Amino acid sequence: MIPSVLSLLFFTAAWLMLLRRVLARRTQDTPLFMVVLAAGLLANGWGIYQQINIATGYEFSFFKVAPLFFAAANLLIFISGLRNPMHNLFLFSLPLSFLATLVSLAAKTETGSVIQLTPGLFTHVLFSIVAYSLMTIALLQALLLNYQNQQIRSKHPGGFVRLLPPLQTMESLLFELLWAGEILLTLAIASGALFVDNMLAQHLAQKTVFSVLAWVIYALLLWGRHAQGWRGPVAMRWTLTGFVFLVLAYFGTKLVLELILNRV
Repeated sequence: MIPSVLSLLFFTAAWLMLLRRVLARRTQDTPLFMVVLAAGLLANGWGIYQQINIATGYEFSFFKVAPLFFAAANLLIFISGLRNPMHNLFLFSLPLSFLATLVSLAAKTETGSVIQLTPGLFTHVLFSIVAYSLMTIALLQALLLNYQNQQIRSKHPGGFVRLLPPLQTMESLLFELLWAGEILLTLAIASGALFVDNMLAQHLAQKTVFSVLAWVIYALLLWGRHAQGWRGPVAMRWTLTGFVFLVLAYFGTKLVLELILNRV
């Protein structure tokens, strides 16, 4: 519990430093911000491990697993931001991670959601987490890109928009994330088919259907980008639609089974 509480403090401090930098219209992250952020990511990762790793296995209940996806997304933003201008996404991802961690601390343990991770199942879980995280980042990038595009079209490219990279760079980053996420989602679906047994008995059929639908949506978007030159609002809508199906694949199913039907 202590690492999770520490991560909340570090995330709050890092978010305030980032907000201050953005309001001051500076683009360069300070070393202090990077240190505080890294400390928050480490503390958050350790706290999540303590929560999901229990005596009988690993707990992947609705409230316990949400911080894990945001933690992976934050880590990917942190690493990618060392090469590409992506750290402004922390303005959105850190509050979400803060909220997910806070709720997980108050949530009770669901013993029915505890599983034993075999090597094959671990591979499937790893691919799924990274795929979900990449698509979460892609959604945040798409929303930011859409805002930037609207401001430029309305001829008000001031304030926060001036801190963003050029529109073409933002679009390139979005589709790099979508390609990477689609590849990982493909591996997640394939590994699930190989290593997950008794899919119907484990209530995984719904997850598979929604995951495949999300895969199809993202595949159509990537095809549309290549063949039809889709961009801007069109790309944002397809990205949002794919993400909705991806959320329904895991969190929607978990929400219905655990919180509404009281089943795991």
